[in-house]
Amino acid sequence: MAAFCEEFTLCLLAGPGGSALPQGPLGLEPDGDRVLLTDRNRTVTLYKVSDQKPLGCWSVKQGQTITCPAVCNFETGEFVLVHDDKVLQVWKEDDTNLEKAFKATFSADVYWIHSVPHAEPLVLFKNGTIKSLDVLLAAPQQEIENVFSNEVIRWSEAFTEVEKPVVVFITEQDVNCFIYVQHCNPYVLHKFKLDQAGDSSPPLSFAAYLKNKIVTVLCLYSNGCIYKILVPLQQSDSEEQHILPKSLLTRIQQSGTIFKRASIAILDKDHIAVTGCLDSPDRKVNECISLWNMKFQTLQDSKELPLGSTGQCWCYGDRLFVMHGKELKVILYNCETSSLAAALGKIKSTSTSETTSLSVNWNILQEDGQLCVQPDQPLPAKGASKRLLRSGRTTGAKTQLESLTVEQLLLIIKNSSLDVIEEKLMNFLSSTQIPDFHVSVGIIISALINRCEAEPAFYPADCLVQLTQMQGLSYSICPGLMTVALEKTDVCLLQLCLQQFPDIPEAVTCACLRTFLSISDDSLEEMNVNIDCVASYIDPTPNRKKQNQSEVIQNGFSSELLEENSCDTQLTQTSHAVEPSKLCPVGPQKATLLNAILRSAYSETFLLPHLKELSAEQVILFLQYLQFLYIKCSEQTTTDLPGMFCPTINQIMDWMCLLLDAHFTVVVMLPEAKGLLSSLHKFVRAQIRFYSELNKIEGSLKELQKIKNPKDVGLYSIEVLKLV
Repeated sequence: MAAFCEEFTLCLLAGPGGSALPQGPLGLEPDGDRVLLTDRNRTVTLYKVSDQKPLGCWSVKQGQTITCPAVCNFETGEFVLVHDDKVLQVWKEDDTNLEKAFKATFSADVYWIHSVPHAEPLVLFKNGTIKSLDVLLAAPQQEIENVFSNEVIRWSEAFTEVEKPVVVFITEQDVNCFIYVQHCNPYVLHKFKLDQAGDSSPPLSFAAYLKNKIVTVLCLYSNGCIYKILVPLQQSDSEEQHILPKSLLTRIQQSGTIFKRASIAILDKDHIAVTGCLDSPDRKVNECISLWNMKFQTLQDSKELPLGSTGQCWCYGDRLFVMHGKELKVILYNCETSSLAAALGKIKSTSTSETTSLSVNWNILQEDGQLCVQPDQPLPAKGASKRLLRSGRTTGAKTQLESLTVEQLLLIIKNSSLDVIEEKLMNFLSSTQIPDFHVSVGIIISALINRCEAEPAFYPADCLVQLTQMQGLSYSICPGLMTVALEKTDVCLLQLCLQQFPDIPEAVTCACLRTFLSISDDSLEEMNVNIDCVASYIDPTPNRKKQNQSEVIQNGFSSELLEENSCDTQLTQTSHAVEPSKLCPVGPQKATLLNAILRSAYSETFLLPHLKELSAEQVILFLQYLQFLYIKCSEQTTTDLPGMFCPTINQIMDWMCLLLDAHFTVVVMLPEAKGLLSSLHKFVRAQIRFYSELNKIEGSLKELQKIKNPKDVGLYSIEVLKLV
């Protein structure tokens, strides 16, 4: 999944008379946490993105126009630009006047300058020639030969392939497009023709990435179609011109609308960002930026740009730079692993020490495609169907006490006593050969559940727990298991299912949550719930008050929540009474069960309606526990709770936001919730101030790193470092 995160304005840009620039900046080039912004007139500005402030600004003379955006020479730390097509200027960050900087005039017009790591910048001329900057500066007036004459360059990009730079650029002549691959050191040029079949609309934007010696070019057309073109870095020795086919990836708009001022940016191998203006026949114009998953051809997130946009978009790191009205916006984004589970909202993050569940039953099919295998039907023999779902089997040597087939065990489950079933089940699980192990276990669980429903007094709790502990099971393999466990209030089995199953429906998750919150702590103490995962941060005797103990603040947390003007409070305080938020509102058994809920996979769209079924008392109790966990996470240096099966701080915050969204009116109206909301507000405000101070410290440390210390300081020295 891909989604937008927070955003902020980096700077304001305006044209003559204060109007917004109609075409946007000329270019935006990265330099670590800094960017070089070149406007279409005379100015280049260096910004530090994290601080949202300019570090320097340079302008060419009145009457001169920058025609090639400024870039950074990574080899020398200098900046380079071209104005009036042929005049190149080189300057350093501490230079204040470009008139005093180095100048050189070339004999041909420059199209673009590409910065390449660990190499000199490459200069691409409008006639298709590419030269290294150091070669050009050695003889600026050297003759630049023509690669083509009647073609116009539309786009170019530089890559590094086996530590050697490669430039790929696309030209246009009439209705034909050509792709050039220019190898540098040594200089070798390959030319390809782009197949124009299947689309008569003009291309608007190009983006590309290099992988396995193949450049993948994505092309966005005005009709909303995105095509993929695979460009090999090597060409056969024959002089015959190769025609590169293009394949349609997706169409990102409805028929009848066209794109204007659009651009495409590659986020990772599966996700792209598209910015542009959609114009429909009814003259309705919609400008937005959207994130798309190319593997599943789905829209992941979208953000409207009501103030208008130039259609320009740059992507560097995890940041998108987009023009919105007169502002240059920085939009942070997040891309998760692209998979079917993520697309369905069922992905689950687990640590390597935890049991992982990988298998999902998409129904067992016969050769004719009909549904097969009911709980009371025999399992097909091994090899009878190639379309059976195959999952991993148990490993390790097992003692074969008695050879039992699935059919025999199903008959035993139907008619035998609980003791006999437990004994035969143990023998079955101990056998060395079990075809389609996880499918077999799912059928056995379903048979046990069917008997539980037929005989209310029959409930093989130990058998169900033992079967559920098998790795690789899922909710879809045994869908009735958690329903029976909820009816029997078997919290131990529910906890195990929540920890093991990756595909539990949101309705079942909320039913488990209601059950856990409704059971009293006294009743849970009598149940066999493993509390090892919470014992390190929850007092097993929650009613015991801690008094007259000195607390040391960690990670910016104070037991007395900071007020607006209390930044100078000492870091060591004495607390005469433990605050309510420092005490866990639930017992360790209930905390363990609630942690299993917090770690479960869910989709917000499907979870919110079921969260609304919680009562007001349950909402307050759950919020109090989430507040307790959040404070505990803030006390830890790593913001991670100790132990296995503990929720992360992101999971805690997500559930808190979901709960407040689902019960906003209830929480606001309840008198007992006012203190809780006020406490949360104060704590979050204190955390914001704390992280703000951390950002300042980070900036100071980065300034210290820039100071060049002498290589030989002798056996003893004293240095004074001054930060301005």
